Amino acid sequence: MLCRLDKFLGMTCHLTRQEAKTAIRKKLVLVDGTFATRPEQKIDTETQKITYQGEELLYEEFVYYMLNKPAGVVSATKDNLHKTVLDILTSENVSGLFPVGRLDLDTEGLLLLTNDGELGHNLTSPAKHVSKQYEVLVEGELTPEICETFQNGMDIGEKHLTRPSELIILESGAKSRALVTISEGKFHQVKRMFAHCGYSVLYLKRLKMGSLTLDENLAPGEYRRLTESELAYLKEGKTDV
Repeated sequence: MLCRLDKFLGMTCHLTRQEAKTAIRKKLVLVDGTFATRPEQKIDTETQKITYQGEELLYEEFVYYMLNKPAGVVSATKDNLHKTVLDILTSENVSGLFPVGRLDLDTEGLLLLTNDGELGHNLTSPAKHVSKQYEVLVEGELTPEICETFQNGMDIGEKHLTRPSELIILESGAKSRALVTISEGKFHQVKRMFAHCGYSVLYLKRLKMGSLTLDENLAPGEYRRLTESELAYLKEGKTDV
């Protein structure tokens, strides 16, 4: 890919245009072993070797991060009231990144952040029916009958009934815990499904999306890059959880 040298420094080193100009003027940047002199110089990111302060810079067209989203953070790129998921990635270049799908403000768990628009579309398109699994805590006792209701689909005020979903009861009592797997993404869907059955959701956490499973070693607010195998499975379109 051909691009301006100062833009490349911004993408790989998080330098502003002015910082890039200063670095070039101070002879901190080399192109194929020669000191760069012009910030507007066009470089080929695939064939030329660019170094900054002695370290080679590598350009990645697409990046992929797994985030364990904490409560109180919005799944957006900008927000005037709340901290966004991009604000968490303080040490990364977030230019072009976006969250794949949304989690409510109070919902925790797995969120994919990327600049790969095609993959993002494939994972969120209603036509793809990508599965998503949640851990949920509700007020009240869950009975086996509700599992059948989830499986048959229900009317939550949309044009069509919800698609068949799976409910696995883990604990049942005054407060009950369960796993829910859905294959669509209507607004507040899990909460609305439980509300339809007479339950209020106290806690919600996404554990899986398609083939991607939340890394249990990530504490809320922590993130890491996807592994090669995780990315390969996502791109292959595997949706079983």
